[in-house]
Amino acid sequence: MKKRRNRKAFWKDFKFKYKLTIINENTLEEVVGLHVSKLNGLSVLLSVLAVLFLISALIITFTPLRNYLPGYMNSEVREQVVENALKADSLQQLVERQNLYIMNIQDIFRGTVKTDTVYSMDSLTQLRKDSLMERTQRESDFRKQYEETEKYNLTSITARPEVEGLIFYRPTRGMISSSFDADKRHYGTDIAANPGESILATLDGTVILSTYTAETGYVIELQHNQEFISIYKHCGSLLKHEGESVKGGEAIALVGNTGQLTTGPHLHFELWHKGRAVNPEVYIVF
Repeated sequence: MKKRRNRKAFWKDFKFKYKLTIINENTLEEVVGLHVSKLNGLSVLLSVLAVLFLISALIITFTPLRNYLPGYMNSEVREQVVENALKADSLQQLVERQNLYIMNIQDIFRGTVKTDTVYSMDSLTQLRKDSLMERTQRESDFRKQYEETEKYNLTSITARPEVEGLIFYRPTRGMISSSFDADKRHYGTDIAANPGESILATLDGTVILSTYTAETGYVIELQHNQEFISIYKHCGSLLKHEGESVKGGEAIALVGNTGQLTTGPHLHFELWHKGRAVNPEVYIVF
């Protein structure tokens, strides 16, 4: 009851109206008389704040001030920013080329470059850039090794007519522990990977074999277009059954260590074309 009384007294006081009177000082005549309450005053204050907020929002929305807000930059300003960035980048490249050209002119005066040598500006800048650092034996060995390992990159793969239009997916993440070697009758690539790692279909295809053998453990085999067949051995478990269609890059099994012919968690991946085993590293970048 006491709380209810206090609540009624509060609302009564909050709604109680006061008379605000303006009186003429000379004649003591009442000029203006206003009846206000705390509730009316709060309502007027909130209304004024709402109007000010609305006016501010309209000013920001329909004036260039909105460009200073994150995410509200219009297309014209954004296009100008991109254009200025490209111009600045072009100017920087031009300044660098001119600096290199001046450095080559200085070399001509010093006698480093022969005076009867004829070069264009582009060739001088490229020559200057390459001649600043001499190639070390370590760099030469690295370049040779890199060129050997990149013989069968994607550009050479796309030149092969039998794989035209095909995009091969890497079957799993890991390191190659044993490469393809037909002379030793190792007709696939062994990839050491973490147990439970996903094994992906290298191409779109259909599951034609999903079984378990004593030697190779869980095995899954896919038939693909253009007479390709992919085989995945020593899986920890299989996720697809015979007759199912799969997409390239779709998980079909998990890496494991099953079967007698295994040396640890890895995937033995084979790729066959027209009934002949081919080196997967020629077609896939592992």
